[in-house]
Amino acid sequence: MSDKVLTGKTWVAFGPAGALGSVHSVDGGFTFKLVTDDGFRADYPTLEAAQGALHAALIPGSDWPEFREH
Repeated sequence: MSDKVLTGKTWVAFGPAGALGSVHSVDGGFTFKLVTDDGFRADYPTLEAAQGALHAALIPGSDWPEFREH
């Protein structure tokens, strides 16, 4: 998280077994991390793009997670 400045909103991604990761608003866009990640991944221009990237980072064949704003 050393170069990320979180700017407020967070969406937690939930699957059948519980929390999978989270999407965070940052200056200029959004970023995400899975619960197993040490740090945040790339920045994305829209919330939808960051949510799609989080889904793509899951095990192949995973259902679309439920995103809850916190």
